[in-house]
Amino acid sequence: MKRAGIALLLVVVGFLLPRLLGGSTLVYDTLVVIAIFGTMAYGLDIILSDLGEISLAHTAFFAAGAYAAALLSVNAEWGAWATLGGAIVTALVLAAVLGAITLRTREFAFSLVTYAAAVVCANIASNWSFLGGSDGVVGIPALDLSIGPITLVAGTNTQFWPYAYTLLVLTIYLVHRFRRSRLGQAALMVHMNPRLAVMSGLDGQRIRLMVFLVSAPISAAAGWLYAYQRAYVGPDLFDTYFLVLMLTAVILVGRRNLLGPVLGTAILLVQKSFLSLGAYGDKLVLGGVLVAVLCLFPKGLASIRFRRPARTPAMRSVAVEKRIV
Repeated sequence: MKRAGIALLLVVVGFLLPRLLGGSTLVYDTLVVIAIFGTMAYGLDIILSDLGEISLAHTAFFAAGAYAAALLSVNAEWGAWATLGGAIVTALVLAAVLGAITLRTREFAFSLVTYAAAVVCANIASNWSFLGGSDGVVGIPALDLSIGPITLVAGTNTQFWPYAYTLLVLTIYLVHRFRRSRLGQAALMVHMNPRLAVMSGLDGQRIRLMVFLVSAPISAAAGWLYAYQRAYVGPDLFDTYFLVLMLTAVILVGRRNLLGPVLGTAILLVQKSFLSLGAYGDKLVLGGVLVAVLCLFPKGLASIRFRRPARTPAMRSVAVEKRIV
């Protein structure tokens, strides 16, 4: 009960954070993007932290969710709830196809194959007129999640914040429940001790495919909301910036840290919003942070331990005298 109370308090404080930080347009803009990109990173976090694999295809799931939202809302005039369902189904189909191909490989080969899959998806999006080609899809309507007489519409980032924050909180809860589930425990066993997993009767490929299918809709849901927030979808969603951002956000604080991806995303985007060095400069900072963390703190910033200075003989004697007194 105590943990639940603390968690509820953190959720409430998080929701009020924009107002606590002044409530300016820049604050809302930054926090909405942090919530969306943080959700995107959690999709990769499940694969990287729980399976121990580096998937470079999650930009494709993010983009798939965005394109599904754009095409279904603009061409088919579907509502936001329906486009969310379409985004999730699209991601599941894409994950099933990629999973059947890539999950037979491991580690280095897995990373190369997933990256190749993302490159293929990017080229399809850039050249297929159905997806808007290089021009992308424009004219995406405002987000409308109204239910009956309850009006839930968002056109500005100030209005977007409750929905982006809700999506982020639901994602964190889902990841928490996943890691406590049988599938999450099985994924960790397949990652940490494959031999024991086989002896326990676990099918490694089946477990990995199921985890892949869990992770894809998370990144796709982030893409779905990003499409409405930006009101435009284009091939730039496959840019390496999104991939590097996801990877850095997951490892910056530390893997298997429940709040790690959102905290990592916040650190990176706060720099971009408030201490920007320009488009190219910010990308250099992002790449530099990734390299620095991998080289200096491979287990993330959470692994840093501040040790007390060693006591000299004189300090020990003073301590003993204090105890005697």
